[in-house]
Amino acid sequence: MTTSALGVEPARSTPPWMIWTGRVLSALTVLMLAMGVAMGLKGSPEMTAAFTGHYGYPQGAMLGILLAELACAVLYAIPQTATFGAILLTGYLGGAIATHVRVGENFAMALIVAVVAWAGLYLRDARLRALLPLRRRAD
Repeated sequence: MTTSALGVEPARSTPPWMIWTGRVLSALTVLMLAMGVAMGLKGSPEMTAAFTGHYGYPQGAMLGILLAELACAVLYAIPQTATFGAILLTGYLGGAIATHVRVGENFAMALIVAVVAWAGLYLRDARLRALLPLRRRAD
């Protein structure tokens, strides 16, 4: 099945500024996630206390959650799996938002990371822009 059969216009050439802006936003997303994983794996007593006490997760779940975050970051960073990574990342950050809402904290940072991740992917991937246009062209 071709893209025209799906009603999606073939991708036009992407301006270099869009590609580079998308790459920078994507790199910022991956760096934020990697920083979170590194801080979690460091195992500081403050982070462990917040994870188990404040957020209410069992200590045994910390490694699994950190590995899920790392997997999302890696899949998002690889161009061939970036869309799948963004979908998984959206679910992961949705869980982070739910955790912050449950304890009455501000969830803006997790939401911003998700929006920046999708903005970066949208700017650097013409196929995604063709599939989800911000505005329709008049024919």
